[in-house]
Amino acid sequence: MEKFMQLAIDKAREGIKKGGGPFGACVVKGGKVIACAHNSVIPNCDSTAHAEVNAIRLAEKKLKTINLSGCTIYSTTEPCPMCFSAIHWARISRIVYGTSTADAKKTGFNELVITDETLKKLGKSKIRLEGGVMKRECSLLFREWKRAGGKAY
Repeated sequence: MEKFMQLAIDKAREGIKKGGGPFGACVVKGGKVIACAHNSVIPNCDSTAHAEVNAIRLAEKKLKTINLSGCTIYSTTEPCPMCFSAIHWARISRIVYGTSTADAKKTGFNELVITDETLKKLGKSKIRLEGGVMKRECSLLFREWKRAGGKAY
């Protein structure tokens, strides 16, 4: 599990260097990495270009299907409501994340502080959730991003 989260962290760092936000995500199936991506909202001038959405787009293209059943998405931060919905619609089975939405909000991001657990209950989703994985390492991304001159949008 840490191996895949580390890949998401590495992608987030790559994104920070390219002017994106401090977020990364990897889609994994059967122990194999299908796709990893970073946030590219600012460089792409696209509010939907979150790491999770970018990773889902790449995974669907690679697997030639919009049904990602049996996949796990590793995300450096708890997916926002938009990303949770995209994960649900793609039928991803499990979300593993590091920092919480509240942590992103504390950093200055314009987050809707609605947890994935709440979204899961409201939507009666079957997605399995596991948070706090490598939280310390994921938290460091916020500091690295600020040091690189990042500003919350």
